Amino acid sequence: HVQLVESGGGSVQAGGSLRLSCAAPRYRFGSNYCLNWYREAPGKEREGVASIHSDGRTRYSDSVKGRFTISADKGKNILYLQMTNLEPGDTAMYYCAGEREFRDVCTLSPVGYPDRGQGTHVTVS
Repeated sequence: HVQLVESGGGSVQAGGSLRLSCAAPRYRFGSNYCLNWYREAPGKEREGVASIHSDGRTRYSDSVKGRFTISADKGKNILYLQMTNLEPGDTAMYYCAGEREFRDVCTLSPVGYPDRGQGTHVTVS
């Protein structure tokens, strides 16, 4: 498995923005992969928020659609999550997860994705 490394979390006020990064070594341009961001908060179920397919297709949960954007810098092997118009309900630990195999559709759930990170925390007040 590949160890992914998240960064960019912090504390912001409601309405603010943050960009999370996930270093994803071995996720190469031209190869098949799925990468996603998911979050965990106390008292809440784990929630997949965004995914990106190696062909560029993206998916978002209803709770973040229109506010969050997932992207991949293939040259640098970095996954991003641009978060705007943040709400207190977005407070959580954010993780990236991935798989370097072909999938027809990249799920929002990280279940079955072997490559994981340690997370970065986001607090919105």
